Amino acid sequence: MNRRSFLKRSIGSLLALIGIGGGTYYYARDIEPRMLQVQNVKIMDASIPASFNDFKVVQFSDTHIGFHYSVEQLQKLVNRINEENPDLIVFTGDLVDEPHLYTWNNDLINVLQSLEAPRGKFWIYGNHDHGGYGTEKVRDVMEASGFTLLQNEHSVIEQNNERIILSGIDDVMLGSPNLRQALENVNPDLFTLLLAHEPDFVDVAVDYSVNVQLSGHSHGGQVRLPFIGHLYTPKYAEKYVEGKYLLNDGNLQLFVNRGIGTTRLPYRFLCKPELHVYTLHKE
Repeated sequence: MNRRSFLKRSIGSLLALIGIGGGTYYYARDIEPRMLQVQNVKIMDASIPASFNDFKVVQFSDTHIGFHYSVEQLQKLVNRINEENPDLIVFTGDLVDEPHLYTWNNDLINVLQSLEAPRGKFWIYGNHDHGGYGTEKVRDVMEASGFTLLQNEHSVIEQNNERIILSGIDDVMLGSPNLRQALENVNPDLFTLLLAHEPDFVDVAVDYSVNVQLSGHSHGGQVRLPFIGHLYTPKYAEKYVEGKYLLNDGNLQLFVNRGIGTTRLPYRFLCKPELHVYTLHKE
């Protein structure tokens, strides 16, 4: 950590400790984490087929169920997603905060099963899903819930004899991501969406035929202070933290979702939980 980063985090932490007392503490713990913000985004690209105009993709990420986020809260989120009538639903990782300690039951499966999308529900591993945490258990739950795993692979989404590509990689931190394998035999002229839990992976994706990358992992920093911004983001979410980024002269768009739940600390401040609703348009 360089001197500037150290001073930024030290001052920010001090201000957070001072400000998080009383009403601010209550707001950051009990109010803002429940203030879902829906981001409606138009994705425009010349390679989007005409038949996919107004095609709607909903992304949710980082629920971290079990750490101050319950299955009952997830049900409310599912209801909100279904209100959007999405064509496609994608989940970009970190379903449960600590899978090896979580009490698994069918309630979670029943809630996730109730998500509705005629063109499919897809997901990728996040770091909290993977490694020594509970790789197989999370996979079994998502499969039982009707989600298709994209682990260094892709799926062809077809509509009126026209196609787009939805691809996904394994988790960067605890998995074995392989974008070359994920895009094997893919026509590079087709519009391609990539799901990658860690947003900084976009610096690898920029060398491939990817039009849009959807990520989570950062939580937007969870706590953001005026004039300072986020205090901390995890590894591989240090460069791209939230919102939209353009790379490769605008030919690659990155969207970083702030996630739904919290982790490590149960607070959100000036960093509301986020749901993305993307609508495709041929440019």
